[in-house]
Amino acid sequence: MEEVKISFLGFGNVGTGAYKIIRDNGKDILLSEGVGLKVAKILVRDINKKRDIELEHSILTDKFEEIANDPEISIVAEFMGGVEPAKDYIVSCLMNKKTVVTANKELIAKHGLELQTVARENGVGLYYEASVAGGVPVIKILAESLQANKIGEIMGIINGTTNYILTKMSEEGRDFSDVLSEAQKLGFAEPDPTADIEGFDAMYKICILSSMAFHKRVDVNNIYREGITKITTEDIEYGRELGFAIRLLAIAKKRNNTVEVRVHPTFIPVDHPLAAVRHSFNAVFLKGDAVGNIMLYGKGAGDLPTGSAIVSDIITAYHQRSKHRYISFYNDEGSAEKLKFNDDWESEFFVRLTVKDKPGVLAKIAGYFGKYGVSIASVIQKDRGKDAVPLIFVTHLAKELSMKKAISDIAKEEDVLMVENIIPVER
Repeated sequence: MEEVKISFLGFGNVGTGAYKIIRDNGKDILLSEGVGLKVAKILVRDINKKRDIELEHSILTDKFEEIANDPEISIVAEFMGGVEPAKDYIVSCLMNKKTVVTANKELIAKHGLELQTVARENGVGLYYEASVAGGVPVIKILAESLQANKIGEIMGIINGTTNYILTKMSEEGRDFSDVLSEAQKLGFAEPDPTADIEGFDAMYKICILSSMAFHKRVDVNNIYREGITKITTEDIEYGRELGFAIRLLAIAKKRNNTVEVRVHPTFIPVDHPLAAVRHSFNAVFLKGDAVGNIMLYGKGAGDLPTGSAIVSDIITAYHQRSKHRYISFYNDEGSAEKLKFNDDWESEFFVRLTVKDKPGVLAKIAGYFGKYGVSIASVIQKDRGKDAVPLIFVTHLAKELSMKKAISDIAKEEDVLMVENIIPVER
């Protein structure tokens, strides 16, 4: 039996979960994996802070150098989040011949390739299963189980906060601000929820997944992002009438050398597998040329699910210590010149307008759509006889930029009082 000394950078919710797993499941890990895991040092801001978990005071430190310069510590787990100082600390650990395990999706999305290069140069590993979908092992599936496939599509619910909010809005008819407040009280949403509700969290995660799946460096600046703050109960109700459920989806598609990556609220058919993913759960739908369609489902956040992914990576790092595996890219220094990022992606669209109830309005709007090659699949008009009425369209497949041009013209039409929302539809 070999004992491996580990250090934690940070000790928040996920770090505490990982510590509990090592403490409570350590004997089982020893029996099944042949390795004893010992947390030797934990970097914290305040070593005297009262904590909800019993710890030996001696393992706490507020000096990073005690970890970086300790030759007995071979694996470091980072829980700090954000780019700095986490990046500097990780680089220092890698250069001091320590393998790093992290749940930091922003750092990996923005600097993962750079960090992997430092790890490779120093003969150590960089593992980040916990950075996407918590306890759902999607990164290991891509790296170790689907190598025989060319992945053509990823579509997933990879942010539990927004899925919780949209589930509550859909099932209970409550408005966005009310459910967000509840989610914050329950701990599903942060006091500052911007990263979740504006789609940044999901953007970082789909950046990581698409880079891995397509073996192409996907830059976050090439990802279309839109959050859920504009979604209303009216949108959800009209969508339901049309047979749709709404989710914040992260979508990545590759066709030859063209890649599109986007995050936005999306209507999907109620019988789509992702429509059944409720509350704070995550799911990732993968399409491979050989294996076909696969969906992975589970808890995407929380101390124990994400801690489980961290501990799994620690064990993997131990077993691969003589030969670490690194994600391969066809274009190590950035996006390959021949790789095209598509900013004019194709989708069906749900369009909700408020218009004057008078003859000829529908024909005018249809004319604007037709001008830019947007074909209408269905129309719903409500509340006839009122001065202002809702008018809902679902289009056939249309280019996103053509839709924007059509909506720009429609918004200027005097009989159109408001363009309420435009939501892509995926099937």
